[in-house]
Amino acid sequence: MSKAIDKGYAHPEVLVSTEWVAQHMDDADVRLVESNEDPLLYPSGHIPGAVEIDWTRDLNDPVRRDYLTREAFSALMKRSGIGPETTVVFYGDRNNWWAAYAFWVFQLFGHKNVKLMDGGRIKWVKENRPVTEDVPAYEPTEYVAPHRDDKTERAFRDQVLEHVSKGGRLVDVRSLEEFTGERLHMPDYPNEGALRGGHIPGAVSVPWARAINPEDGTFKTADELQKIYADEKGLSPETKVIAYCRIGERSSHTWFVLKYLLGFNSVRNYDGSWTEWGNLVGMPVER
Repeated sequence: MSKAIDKGYAHPEVLVSTEWVAQHMDDADVRLVESNEDPLLYPSGHIPGAVEIDWTRDLNDPVRRDYLTREAFSALMKRSGIGPETTVVFYGDRNNWWAAYAFWVFQLFGHKNVKLMDGGRIKWVKENRPVTEDVPAYEPTEYVAPHRDDKTERAFRDQVLEHVSKGGRLVDVRSLEEFTGERLHMPDYPNEGALRGGHIPGAVSVPWARAINPEDGTFKTADELQKIYADEKGLSPETKVIAYCRIGERSSHTWFVLKYLLGFNSVRNYDGSWTEWGNLVGMPVER
């Protein structure tokens, strides 16, 4: 359906350009979804026709630390005007950080026809493309989601511990200060989130934003990504990898890079991440 972005990616069909979105934003079988860290951005102006999916309100269980249920996901799709065959194009702030997180959650429920807009919200705005404050209203769809798949793309703490015991490879996508234990949270954020600092034993440090071109927020080419993950860290598509951060949002961005752009065969996101690991009694920690 989309013209692939030619940067040598293993699965270029998962990315579309801002130009492609401008040409297809009114297509009935395409739904644009904005997902941001900053909840004030969408109401201040968004791509015409885009709906908002908020990571806390829409994707997480309101009581337990877990994702929404099958029934709640089905209801979210219905009210967002998303059918089983709808092409969903995510974009957002912070270089598609939360957009990649929403993309990942959609995979847990088997909605495969999903894409990211390369460059995200900032690229669209910098190109002076249209935005609106109007919130679209779509006819509810018929959508029955499958049971959530927590085995294929997701890793839990016991699985991570087993992975570590077998010498498995992990990618810590947090800042270097978080990796070394100097900080318990991202720079420029409150220094909180875990009782202990450091990293999971055996993890390599590759901050998530290294995959991004800082000038326009687009992903680096496959060759550039290969140098970061393969040449520097010794990872290959055959390597079984678990990515993690603090609560699983930054690591979903790296999960996307490894799985779709570099074609890794087995990469999972540990969404419990350091908020869980750094608070557990007796878990191994390195600094």
